[in-house]
Amino acid sequence: MRVSLLPGLLLMLTGAIVFVGRGALCADAIEIRFANHRFSPPVVTVPAEQPLTIRVRNASKEAIEFESFKLNREKAIEPGEVVTVRLPALSAGNYDFYDDFHQDVPEGSIVAK
Repeated sequence: MRVSLLPGLLLMLTGAIVFVGRGALCADAIEIRFANHRFSPPVVTVPAEQPLTIRVRNASKEAIEFESFKLNREKAIEPGEVVTVRLPALSAGNYDFYDDFHQDVPEGSIVAK
């Protein structure tokens, strides 16, 4: 059964309900939180060769931009907003990310093993 909801999509598969869309809570997603001018956790370790969903939560009072050249992702995130970033299977390696709006914020890293 599939029911369309704007701006997301509600799916019911094998008894589990997953809402997929901007700011959605997704099963098995990793959360990265931005607060106090830093990402937490600063390093996330994930299995290599598996698709990945990350939720980036901006808990600060100013807009940020989650950006990574290595991941080819760039998302502006307003205060209090949660953005879902879907990634294909990553090869083993380090993938840095940062807040492009604030160059003084320490970089974070996703490590695929």
